[in-house]
Amino acid sequence: MFLENHKRSGWIEVICGSMFSGKTEELIRRLKRAKFANQRVEIFKPQLDTRYSTQEVVSHDSNSILSTPVDSAESILLLANNVEVVGIDEAQFFDMNLIRVCQMLADNGIRVIVAGLDMDYLGNPFGPMPNLMAVAEHVTKVHAICVRCGDSAQHSHRLSTSTRLVELGEKDTYEPLCRHCFNKVKNERT
Repeated sequence: MFLENHKRSGWIEVICGSMFSGKTEELIRRLKRAKFANQRVEIFKPQLDTRYSTQEVVSHDSNSILSTPVDSAESILLLANNVEVVGIDEAQFFDMNLIRVCQMLADNGIRVIVAGLDMDYLGNPFGPMPNLMAVAEHVTKVHAICVRCGDSAQHSHRLSTSTRLVELGEKDTYEPLCRHCFNKVKNERT
């Protein structure tokens, strides 16, 4: 399953932030650099993320890289054969087993790069992301720009009235907001 006689140390990198902050763009950039360095790379995304493509990880600005859609974190272990780098996009959509999977990969000498939303539309920690950040060697938090005031945005404000935790969408469904504007909108709705 893993590289035989693999001596190098693995680690976990987490790229987190709100929607439209450049998480996927940064993930793609790191993975393309690894490929350029002739490293063996595998990229995974949750099957439910079909917004731009079923087979590619695609950023909002249309950068893309071929990926394998998976139905569970355990599938990543089964498919990550003979690799040096594993990329995982939209990590918030996986269950808590993703933490164990990432640690197993890193423990076996693989560089694991994970991107995902750190907070849900209510501003609460999202899925496995807080735990992944805790066990990662490197955490990069990227920010969008608040569409209402221009400050640094860390919240993904849902424009619809849906209360489902997972609601796939783009600019028609979400907007990035700073803390002040997010709290103002939240207070107006209550």
